[in-house]
Amino acid sequence: MSTFFQLVIEGLTIGSFYSLVALGYTMVYGIIRLINFAHGDLFMVGAFIGWTVLTTLAATHVPWGLGLLAALVIAMLLTAVLGVAIEKVAYEPLLRSSRLSILITALGVSLALENGVLLIYGPGFNTYPHLLTQAGFSIGGVEINDAQIGMMLLSFLLMLGLYIFVHHTFVGTAMRALAVDQDAARLMGIDVENVIRLTFLLGALLAAAAGVMEGVYYTQINFFMGFLLGLRAFTAAVLGGIGNIPGAMAGGLLIGLLEAFGAGYISSRWTDVFVFAVLIIVLAVKPTGLFGERVVERM
Repeated sequence: MSTFFQLVIEGLTIGSFYSLVALGYTMVYGIIRLINFAHGDLFMVGAFIGWTVLTTLAATHVPWGLGLLAALVIAMLLTAVLGVAIEKVAYEPLLRSSRLSILITALGVSLALENGVLLIYGPGFNTYPHLLTQAGFSIGGVEINDAQIGMMLLSFLLMLGLYIFVHHTFVGTAMRALAVDQDAARLMGIDVENVIRLTFLLGALLAAAAGVMEGVYYTQINFFMGFLLGLRAFTAAVLGGIGNIPGAMAGGLLIGLLEAFGAGYISSRWTDVFVFAVLIIVLAVKPTGLFGERVVERM
């Protein structure tokens, strides 16, 4: 039984990263009906910016806690700027074009980000400084370290902050209005273009935070890391009901648990097969996802 709960802790830790990235997919889709395939690569860019800041500050003997905070904040801010720039340059001119045009553009942006990082940092793995210790506590044979608690707590706080922002602020109400009907929102005086940019900014902030946390947790990053994680996060968004913010949070945690249980009880080589098979089954039974009804109205 201790093995089961150990896998639960590992799955929730991994799943919290997926949830943060899945939120970007679900927000963008909820507002402009775009599956932003470049979003996983923003996660990767955030991880590399965090690595650059952290290794630079480590060389100046800055306390590791302050360095980690600086890496997280700077990575989030710079990735947010990049996310808004991508929306402005690549997506905004095509918002009234066919969905296929903007989808192909998203794939092109993804390839551009991957190859840009490849040119700058090279094809090999970059290693984060080993900052986290195995210090923690044990409950009934289940080992829980401080790093796992910290990662999950920070992820849940970010998700809670987003939920409160979207559901309890004026700007959040505007975002939900756009998810229902952009033309009606425009007639009500909402600045549609700025709200769309804000959506990309928030998604990029969360993706960058997830990238830095995964880099610190697993220590190794490379230019292709955003592709597979992006697919898993997109799966989480669809599983929870794409366009549904609580659904994306829950979907990410479920995918993390499925991955942990698949690796723990079957084989790590079959993890993705197991995860995507469950997705296919869920969509065959309930195509709108676990939490979906009319998902465009439940953002």
